[in-house]
Amino acid sequence: MLAPSFSSPSAPVSLDTPAVAAEAAANQTLLRRHHVRVLGEGKPAMVLCNGFGCSQQIWRHMIPTLAARYQLILFDYVGSGESDLSAYDERKYATLAGYAQDVVDICQALQLHDAVIVGHSVGAMIGLLAATQAPRYFTKLVLIAPSPYYLNEPDYYGGFEVDDVHQLLALMDEDYHSWTNLFASLLMGPANPASLGEELATYFCQTDSAIAQQFARVVFLSDNRPDLARLRQPALVLQCQQDVAAPAEVGAYLARHLPVATLVTLNATGHCPHLSAPLETLRAMEAFLA
Repeated sequence: MLAPSFSSPSAPVSLDTPAVAAEAAANQTLLRRHHVRVLGEGKPAMVLCNGFGCSQQIWRHMIPTLAARYQLILFDYVGSGESDLSAYDERKYATLAGYAQDVVDICQALQLHDAVIVGHSVGAMIGLLAATQAPRYFTKLVLIAPSPYYLNEPDYYGGFEVDDVHQLLALMDEDYHSWTNLFASLLMGPANPASLGEELATYFCQTDSAIAQQFARVVFLSDNRPDLARLRQPALVLQCQQDVAAPAEVGAYLARHLPVATLVTLNATGHCPHLSAPLETLRAMEAFLA
């Protein structure tokens, strides 16, 4: 496993004054809170935003290829992976804006600039919110199986009926372990090996269940459609086949409503192409970022 690193892409900061020393200490606390890893230096930065219930390890199939070209910034949301669970604030994380603020804070602590932000699923919307809030840090976005809104409405197809979502959330409250297996299987889809669903369920099980339940409600009930028009950076939308969480209609909606968007439909099926088809996902990313 690659060792943790808290290196900054910029030159070391002098600690000659108490104020600078305090800022440096606060930055290190922030980086430890999110188990930030910085892999490589002297290359363009790429920030990887995990999807719901996943840790930074979800990118393991793509890291070797990406690290050859980019300085990778990996982190865990508070409540997942090796983050500091004690830092969870229910009020802060009652909306996706709280998670986006963490991404911005990490970029500020590392003094990033012109970074590519890659987000999967809800991580795509978190990355989009971070890019609209602090555009100075980001140059392009890669949105993998994104969705700005998961619920069906008369003039919008998000993939889920309200009753279905409430049933999923109820099962999550009653039996989290059973829910992880059911939801992971649903996301991976029947065309992918069962082992991939089991791997995804393992990530869910490593997340604090109480925090995961609260995060799930935020994810399923958030409506980020009004935020799309605020994005100014070019965005790649990677759409999958047979994706129950981000159906084709959602990809088409994003392509229409993002100011500068490229829609690519992969041959990969399910909701997690970085697990099921990492090479195809990488090829699409490289073509966009070249």
